[in-house]
Amino acid sequence: MTCVLASQLPFLIVLLVLGTVAKASTVVSGHEPGALSRLGPAVLVPGRMQRPALLACGLVEVALAAGLLLTTHPVFRWGTVAFFAMSTYVLLELRRRRPDAGCGCFGEVSSAPVGMRSVIRTVVLTGFALMSVWAPVPGLVAATHPSWFMAAGVALIAVLSPELEELLDRLRYRAPCEQRPGPAESVTLARLRSSGTWRAHRAELATTEPYDSWRELCWRFFAFRNHDDDDVVFAVYLSGLRPAVRVAVVGGAGSEPLPEYTSVSA
Repeated sequence: MTCVLASQLPFLIVLLVLGTVAKASTVVSGHEPGALSRLGPAVLVPGRMQRPALLACGLVEVALAAGLLLTTHPVFRWGTVAFFAMSTYVLLELRRRRPDAGCGCFGEVSSAPVGMRSVIRTVVLTGFALMSVWAPVPGLVAATHPSWFMAAGVALIAVLSPELEELLDRLRYRAPCEQRPGPAESVTLARLRSSGTWRAHRAELATTEPYDSWRELCWRFFAFRNHDDDDVVFAVYLSGLRPAVRVAVVGGAGSEPLPEYTSVSA
């Protein structure tokens, strides 16, 4: 039982340290103005507080990692549970309030829009942290006794991490998403039509063929008409095997007011 409870401690420590390094690198690398406004948790705070918020998040992660590595103190164990639980809440807020923003979990690499994989990942990590609360050994000791439980946890988180796809894309193209050639319009339209967002709104459309299409940065937009002659605009993210899809209804007086999202921009 000790082996099972402590199995994910080394993995949690590594993820927390990677998160700290990636966030610090993003802050000090001097990306273009406005880059941090597309990354959580910086998205949810005023502009002048974005860098401090990202750095503060990184400092919390490295403090938790050190505590998990060297001690069995419940403050660090329960603090890690609270950190990942809060991360889940923040990701859900990002999906609701800023669907164009990335989670920022690993800095600028996590710039893709927050999908359910990222949300499920934080839920799983919360479970791992909760399981580790009762581990009787610190992470340093647990790391010397690897097991298949640890390997299974690594594999599960890898499947739930869109950042790996982004890193593979960057290794292949070595350019930011907005500067890469995107897939053909027909390919992107096929991805749209295979999405749950499309199936949820298909019955509202007057026709399945878009009357307009355009690209902006990492997104391709498709405009349709619905039966009330309103515009239904779908946005498909151009990176990843299962790209994010967003939708907005614009037009007629009879349509409900939309949430006030910040536009996708550089």
